[in-house]
Amino acid sequence: MIKELNRQRKTLTGLLILTAGCSVGTAKLNVVATTPDFAAIASAIGGEQVSLTTLAKPTEDPHFVDAKPSFSVKLNRADALIEGGADLEIGWLPALLDQSRNSRLAAGAMGRIACSQGIELLEVPSSLDRSKGDIHAAGNPHYLTDPTNARIVAQHIAESFSQLEPKSAAVFRANLKRFTEQLDERIAEWEKLLAPFKGQRVVAYHDSWPYFAHHFNLRIDLFLEPKPGIPPTPVHLAEVITQMRSEHTRAILVEPYQNRKTAQTVGADTGAAVLDVSQFPGGVKGTDTSYIEQMDYDVRMVAKALGGSKEAAQIDLKSGNAR
Repeated sequence: MIKELNRQRKTLTGLLILTAGCSVGTAKLNVVATTPDFAAIASAIGGEQVSLTTLAKPTEDPHFVDAKPSFSVKLNRADALIEGGADLEIGWLPALLDQSRNSRLAAGAMGRIACSQGIELLEVPSSLDRSKGDIHAAGNPHYLTDPTNARIVAQHIAESFSQLEPKSAAVFRANLKRFTEQLDERIAEWEKLLAPFKGQRVVAYHDSWPYFAHHFNLRIDLFLEPKPGIPPTPVHLAEVITQMRSEHTRAILVEPYQNRKTAQTVGADTGAAVLDVSQFPGGVKGTDTSYIEQMDYDVRMVAKALGGSKEAAQIDLKSGNAR
């Protein structure tokens, strides 16, 4: 009887050790990303080594995310937070972090991954003047609309993940290499598609696209908002319509959380196409596969509207892939 009890104890102890070993071996980094674009890049780099939660929906304005109490719980349990920085989330993230009481995500901590690090920000104001609308002291935070900035962000995430989980560093480096190679191949395609339209003007609802314009040599400097964050007014829209008519402007960019009816009214008066685009994977139906595929969709929609080839318009909306 005693021998049998000892044998059972040894068996149970062995199982506990084996279970503990398996648990350690399969542990994943618990990562929270503020918006779907950073989450998509983090997923490409982290792969099976990370468990990823995204706070903002792809159809939400990243400046005004619905900060649910459950977000604080998710942040409390996180090993790392991936944020845009440059005041992108300043209206909702700080309070959540205070409530989470997670020292791993404190400013300067290894788990606090600010993706604006290393990015050359555009539109940095010389002075802060609230009469100019909702401006950002650090510069325009919508930098991932330039795909070369995604390369910088991916590198930063890979380095941060490697510091947090050194045993998986080789995996993160391999995933980074794969992502960068795919991105560089697409960037060459996108530049070729938009090259014929150098200097052409595209209208946007909000000033979210200066990096896209800078990279692809477009002019996106006319907006349906009279000032950033200020709703369109009839007087301002009349001025926009006059400018668009004089230049035969062909495209208006509208994101999911913006007033499409306003854009349609302007489009009807000017003959410009209203393009449903997004900064975020999944913001437009069928584009939730990756950051690269979302960018591919946006580029091809703009190329089509500006008079691009039939190839530019061939988007499979069910999969989000260019055919």
